[in-house]
Amino acid sequence: MMRTSTRTFSILAAALLVCAGVSAQSNSSSGKNAPPANQPAASLPQDKHEGLTVSVNSYTEPDRAKEKFGKANPLLVGILPVEVFLHNETTQPMRVDVSTIQLSVRFQSGKHQDVDSIPAKEVAAAVAHPNGPSGPQSRRFPVGIGSISDKKTDKMLETLGPLALDADIVPPMATIHGFVYFDLNGDLTLAANASLYVPDVTAIPSNKALMFFEVPLGK
Repeated sequence: MMRTSTRTFSILAAALLVCAGVSAQSNSSSGKNAPPANQPAASLPQDKHEGLTVSVNSYTEPDRAKEKFGKANPLLVGILPVEVFLHNETTQPMRVDVSTIQLSVRFQSGKHQDVDSIPAKEVAAAVAHPNGPSGPQSRRFPVGIGSISDKKTDKMLETLGPLALDADIVPPMATIHGFVYFDLNGDLTLAANASLYVPDVTAIPSNKALMFFEVPLGK
């Protein structure tokens, strides 16, 4: 009786090992085919030339932005977060001046306006204090939020800061990404006819300036 129980246990153990092996192989295959987390989806709008690809992923849907940013959601105060991917396909590093990245907004009237990006700390202050020091009526397009330092702002910055695009060097054969923030003064419909403008990219060490990049946010 004891030998029968032992043999039964051995068969069950072997079956479990086989199942575990199949499951592990399946998971490994799935992970192998999944794109890296820092790589843009092929369907994203992009501009590519001279070995650099700039892809953009704008967060215009409230639910999607809430899932990404939680309580620090910039959409709640009319600020558009745009995730930017910079992929260097060359063997030399490239320098991107993140501070000069703009959003080129086109209005139905035919006019357009270039909106400067906002530092993560200013976005955090706007989310923490949505009415501002003088109320919403004082806001203009684009708004100068200013730098407010308090516990509420610091709490929002804990989320927004690490997500921001703050690196300016794209290593050879590598990708960097992060969010750039633009104040649309609550009119997020402007994003559909806007383009991300990246004017200052330089190849290192030749110090050769690349032609500007312009990527439409809409597909």
